Amino acid sequence: MGVSAHEGIQTSREPDPRKARSRARLLDAATELLATGGADAVTIDAVTTRAGVGRATLYRHFANGTELVAAAFARLIPPAPPVPENADLREQLVELLIGQARIVEEVPIPLAAMCWLGMGPELVHASRPADPEAQERPELQSLREQLVERYRSSFDRVLGTESAREDLGEFDYDLALIQLVGPIVFNRLVTLPPIGRRACEQIVDDFLAARRSARG
Repeated sequence: MGVSAHEGIQTSREPDPRKARSRARLLDAATELLATGGADAVTIDAVTTRAGVGRATLYRHFANGTELVAAAFARLIPPAPPVPENADLREQLVELLIGQARIVEEVPIPLAAMCWLGMGPELVHASRPADPEAQERPELQSLREQLVERYRSSFDRVLGTESAREDLGEFDYDLALIQLVGPIVFNRLVTLPPIGRRACEQIVDDFLAARRSARG
């Protein structure tokens, strides 16, 4: 029985498993190198040697070394802390801060990634080609955007609500995030003991008191 043209088109569009496997091997290698040696360890030669693939194969998946490092960093970014349901504004913020503190203390890669971005503007301006391939290559989205989407999204769900606006009034959203998360990052940078629930509660209470006082 013959194969229809329609069926042939569908088959031709199915992903090539060999391409998926080679990409996975490259990302596995890059992620291992990044986790053990930092961004400087993720070189084209090191990745291709560890993955057991040629440079030509690597360049079919990644335009350059920067794109490869961004993809490896994205793999190591832990999920954002969940927003507790059926809780008031204070409790939601406290739980979010506890989750952020745990990420910063136990998994320092996000902090390293953000510091690396500050020194590497080439990632901030990652290309965004308007072709179908871009949808298959999430690393073409800048790492900064991925970090923002992953970690700010939880705070957006809390501070961006109408009830929060009614409670706190109009405020500078970016400054609010700095006031809430800044102490956690600073604490990690100066290697003080990990921040616990009591400290997170104090940060949130100070923030809420300042906002409500400013609102009058």
